[in-house]
Amino acid sequence: MAKTDVTKKTEAEWKRDLTPQQFHVLREKGTERPFTGEYWDTNTPGAYLCAGCGAKLFESETKFDAHCGWPSFYAPAEDAPVEEHVDKSLFMVRTEVTCANCGGHLGHVFDDGPQPTGLRYCINSASIKLEPENGSGKLEPENQTS
Repeated sequence: MAKTDVTKKTEAEWKRDLTPQQFHVLREKGTERPFTGEYWDTNTPGAYLCAGCGAKLFESETKFDAHCGWPSFYAPAEDAPVEEHVDKSLFMVRTEVTCANCGGHLGHVFDDGPQPTGLRYCINSASIKLEPENGSGKLEPENQTS
């Protein structure tokens, strides 16, 4: 889906195209409960795409177990449309992470991750969709079998 398509979506169109949980996280800056999301403990090789627009955001090679209950990555994918913003909600200052293509809320980034970056991108499962690799190391759509 092209950037112009998703940036022009109305609230009703987002509600139509996303699950209620995806809408809450991506459009209302919600957070899923820890240890409940689809990808918090997934080790499947592949790419993690924005659930709102399909942009490639993270890769399984940078995913690690931060023991926090959400999928964690130490870096976005190369050239990923990931933006950072100051978030002063909930009586604290954090760094929010959003998709630059569709504006969807992904989660937050913290400075307590592993090397080589020292960062932990703490991402809601509802904001991403895994595109697994096939046996050849290439990505395949999730609904196809190898």
